Amino acid sequence: MTLSDFKDKKITVMGIGLHGGGVGVIKFLAAQGAKVLATDLRTASELRESLEILKDLPVEYVLGRHRLEDFTKTDLVIKNPAISEDSKFLKAAKHAGIKIETDIGIFFELCPAPIIGITGTKGKSTIASVLAHIFNYSKQFPQVVLAGNIRSSVLEKLPEITKDSIVILELSSWQLADAKTHKISPYIALITNILNDHMNRYKNIDDYIEDKKNIFKFQGVNDYLFLNYEERILKNFASQTKSKIYFYGGKDDEMLNTKLPQLNQTPRIGAYLKGNKIYFGANSESVCLIKDIKLAGRHNLINILAAISVVKLYNISNHKIKLALQKFEGIEGRLQQIAEINGIKYINDTASTAPDAAIAAINTINNLDSLKVKNLILISGGTDKNLDFTDMGKAIDEKCKIIILLPGSATDKIKKAIGPKTESWQVPNMDKAVQLAAALAKPGETVLLSPGCASFGLFRHEFERGEAFNNAVSFLKIKKIKLKK
Repeated sequence: MTLSDFKDKKITVMGIGLHGGGVGVIKFLAAQGAKVLATDLRTASELRESLEILKDLPVEYVLGRHRLEDFTKTDLVIKNPAISEDSKFLKAAKHAGIKIETDIGIFFELCPAPIIGITGTKGKSTIASVLAHIFNYSKQFPQVVLAGNIRSSVLEKLPEITKDSIVILELSSWQLADAKTHKISPYIALITNILNDHMNRYKNIDDYIEDKKNIFKFQGVNDYLFLNYEERILKNFASQTKSKIYFYGGKDDEMLNTKLPQLNQTPRIGAYLKGNKIYFGANSESVCLIKDIKLAGRHNLINILAAISVVKLYNISNHKIKLALQKFEGIEGRLQQIAEINGIKYINDTASTAPDAAIAAINTINNLDSLKVKNLILISGGTDKNLDFTDMGKAIDEKCKIIILLPGSATDKIKKAIGPKTESWQVPNMDKAVQLAAALAKPGETVLLSPGCASFGLFRHEFERGEAFNNAVSFLKIKKIKLKK
């Protein structure tokens, strides 16, 4: 496959989307001289931001519907990863002998640089962003490319990548499933964890795990696989690959003594915690103090250990890693403090789209409070992904003063999961949720948006949900300023 393969080809792009992936695919194909037809079930109004970016390109659009002929009378179909293989339109394309591709599959074939791929249920975006931050801070590499499942398309960046680039991809299970026909895995693969998620897409957790395993399934003996030692499922992956294994996050002696006889190798030791420090390797190199990390929560410490483990392969000094980590303040929508008004903190964790993520956020905020009192007001609720909210309900009962629920199919499940002693409210929208939280909160307390659910229905995606929260909090700040005047 080469870039010239797309010139003058008639290509149907299935799914323009709102996160930038579909837009990037269309821009890439147009730049290669392809004849692009873009189709999406959303309307022009719903896709207005994406269409504005594409307005000057020679693209034909079919919006608010799909047409069978666009999938059977074309040279190639490129599908959005969120679209299931069960789609009747994709089945029609296959029946007609039309090849179906994805942006990740094409990228794997054409990328001239070794790829660092990161997957897992939670922590992918944080680890990918920390990696890019450290690589950029070190100033040792001509170009650092961060793409994948992070609201940008890999293809859009492909023409500028050279063999000397550092390429970091956040990869969802859907992207990995779509790319498996290419039988290519990244040079460096890292898996954060496996938690229950996307059960509205998968028949069971085993199918979900199989898709995740594609990140290392096609690795060779000169490739690397980084595994979170604290995750039992991931430790078992070590016996299923030919690649060089690095464990991170566990106790150094336990990781070092783990036997991998079927691989005829001893696992390598990545970064780990000991006392108040972070160390790396069997020789216990001191990298930094835990207090050098600005991100809150033990789950984020594990994310940092993952990133350190990878960058140490690239001969970046511990001193540079430490300085870079001291400057990293997190990413949008992940335990992001938006404001403190009248002594009340407002934290945006909109990327919490599954119960386990909400539990981690609740525990993190609770642990920051040395008094260990229930001083947390949680904004939750949204769309169910066929997940179990029992453990989330227990965390809410134990550690939240109040829960405020947004509309959605998961909201009733959350209400049933919490006990009768937990004060709960239901509101129609985010503005009402934030206003109510502000009215109920006292100085020293925290208002946390951590839904534990998908955003669809009330919002187009989780980042729009986070923006709505931020805007509502900003309105509170304006009201406060006016009161002072």
